[in-house]
Amino acid sequence: MKLSINKSRSLWWGLSSAVIIAGIISMFISWQNPSIRAPLRPSLDFIGGTRLQLERDCTKPGNCDKPIDIVAVREAAKSQGLGDSSIQLVGDSGVLIRTKNLDVDERTKLQNTIIEKIGTIDRQNSQIDSVGPTLGRQLLTSGLLALLVSFTGITIYLTFRFKLDYAILAIVALLHDVVITTGIFSILGLVFGTEVDSLFIVALLTITGFSVNDTVVIYDRIRETLETNPNRPIADIVDDAVNQTLARSINTTLTTLLTLLSIFLFGGETLHNFSLALLIGFTMGAYSSIFIASTLLVWWRERNGSSNPPTSAEVIDASAN
Repeated sequence: MKLSINKSRSLWWGLSSAVIIAGIISMFISWQNPSIRAPLRPSLDFIGGTRLQLERDCTKPGNCDKPIDIVAVREAAKSQGLGDSSIQLVGDSGVLIRTKNLDVDERTKLQNTIIEKIGTIDRQNSQIDSVGPTLGRQLLTSGLLALLVSFTGITIYLTFRFKLDYAILAIVALLHDVVITTGIFSILGLVFGTEVDSLFIVALLTITGFSVNDTVVIYDRIRETLETNPNRPIADIVDDAVNQTLARSINTTLTTLLTLLSIFLFGGETLHNFSLALLIGFTMGAYSSIFIASTLLVWWRERNGSSNPPTSAEVIDASAN
């Protein structure tokens, strides 16, 4: 079966626009939320503070018979002057508390107060993390700079490899993937309390590399066809290029997603959000390479009334023959 992606390009663009708009609305709501004050719910990597994750010891008889009363935990924090702390349940036997920077005595006092409310904890699976706000700013600045450098490098490479319009449209597709991934994490932060840390920036950089790889494969096939059939309609050429590379794109994406799914399910808490970001981003990368970058190229060439005029070097070579 042959896909005619350009006939339904309004549909592909509409679906992407709907998800992007939902993400932007979520980021705005997050920014206005007093407990977040940012487009995404930041982890301690970015804002600094103290995080206590306490897990009940369910090997103790009767210790886990009743669910954790989050109201009681909040009252315990309030009794320590930490009523504005972010508190959420983790599974059936854990509680996560994010609060301001605490010294050792304050941490111990808060931990003991909460233990009185939830029962004996498993010391091995409980943890306390602390990071300063200066480190958070450095991580954020370095991450954004790395994204900017990667986008600039991709633009330069694609301009030399293809043409400037190819490069610009590929960057638009990359921004599509990054914005959607960021927007979905903003929604998850509002609904489920999902946080982003320094690994999220790493995930975004990885997504850009994966996405542009698929786009380059399709663009390369488009360029080859244009060189041999310069008079064919650009829409037909792009549809053929997408169909010729579709199996490769699907196979590459599926094998990668299976690996990421394994990491998501069995990789532990540290890699949970990282692998989730990659799952979303890689899926969007395959989608944008097929349905966004390619259809945008057709729209742009049709708008300018040109398929792909030969360069001066190509004209000289043709004359010589």
